[in-house]
Amino acid sequence: MTTDLAQRLREGTKKSHTMAENVGFVKCFLKGVVDKQAYGRLVGNLYFVYSAMEEALLQHQSHPVVGPIVFPELHRRASLEKDLVFYFGPHWRESLAPTPAGRAYVARIQELAATQPELLVAHSYTRYLGDLSGGQILKKIAQRAMNLEGDGTAFYEFEQIGDEKAFKAHYRQTLDSLPLDEATIETIVEEANDAFRMNMAMFQELNGNLIKAIGQMLFNSLTRSRSRGSTEAELAAAE
Repeated sequence: MTTDLAQRLREGTKKSHTMAENVGFVKCFLKGVVDKQAYGRLVGNLYFVYSAMEEALLQHQSHPVVGPIVFPELHRRASLEKDLVFYFGPHWRESLAPTPAGRAYVARIQELAATQPELLVAHSYTRYLGDLSGGQILKKIAQRAMNLEGDGTAFYEFEQIGDEKAFKAHYRQTLDSLPLDEATIETIVEEANDAFRMNMAMFQELNGNLIKAIGQMLFNSLTRSRSRGSTEAELAAAE
């Protein structure tokens, strides 16, 4: 039995995907405007989300729908822990907690694990395929924007996956082979849209930090301009 779940998910979440890309934090991130503190907070939230999701997936790895899409090589918890040491130091566990949006996301995953594990497919698809598809581009943006040299972007590194394009194709084929009826497929697509909304809520929480970062960039730009103007005036007077 085969379905068109992968295509249904792609088509059914297009609008949500576009909306997520237009959240202020994401738009500025893609343009290279990244506040290190805000990005660290995002990494913290992602740690709690991925920890909950990967625990739920492993809990149900014998489930006929969930089991086939459990790929340990995709798991991000360990890589996020590396990044958290970089952003918050070796004792990050003592002070880090999810934000309200992060808590809501984790709670939803835990609820599904207890009541409707087949819908975990939607969260796996939304996060992991997105990570694989744009990971390298986002990694370069983050490194350039925050002047990073090797550390702080482990989240985007899939060391156990040699050919990301081939792996994504295999993942989509696996989605299409899951034993699902039409009603469940529709519910999974709906849940994927909810997953996008939960991700957007986490991004929106960071908009305040974003405004601060833009303000600092403008201040630095003006300061440099004034400094150049003052230097040029001094040179002209000296002549």
